Amino acid sequence: MSKVIINSYEDFEKLVGQRIGVSDYVELSQERINLFADATLDHQWIHVDTERAKVESQFHTTIAHGYLTLSMLPHLWNQIIEVNNLKMMVNYGMDKMKFGQAVLSGQSIRLVADLQSLANLRGVAKAEIKFAIEIKDQPKKALEGVATFLYYFN
Repeated sequence: MSKVIINSYEDFEKLVGQRIGVSDYVELSQERINLFADATLDHQWIHVDTERAKVESQFHTTIAHGYLTLSMLPHLWNQIIEVNNLKMMVNYGMDKMKFGQAVLSGQSIRLVADLQSLANLRGVAKAEIKFAIEIKDQPKKALEGVATFLYYFN
């Protein structure tokens, strides 16, 4: 799918109830997992100790932090949509978020996003985006939920 370009509230309105897009896959390499562990000070062995994980983990490898998977949303979202003519955009919150399956080190994930609802709050567009983080070649989703963004158009 090509990137969706939004220039106004009216452009957004046309997408209610529809698929916004699907991102490219991005790999969650062990290097990325280790960097995330350093940034968050979460060095739990299941994420960073490859030798121990081979022996003791049910996955026989390390897994990405759930919050690393979640933190990939902005990067993947920017592959799907470009919203222009903004003063600012605010991440308002997350609802019904749940992790469905661990992402193994070296697996690739992508974002699938649908515009669930849109409301005009005195000139501010409140967009509720139903999202899923899919793992390449896996039937279960890594993460699902509803992200709410506030778009302040000029």
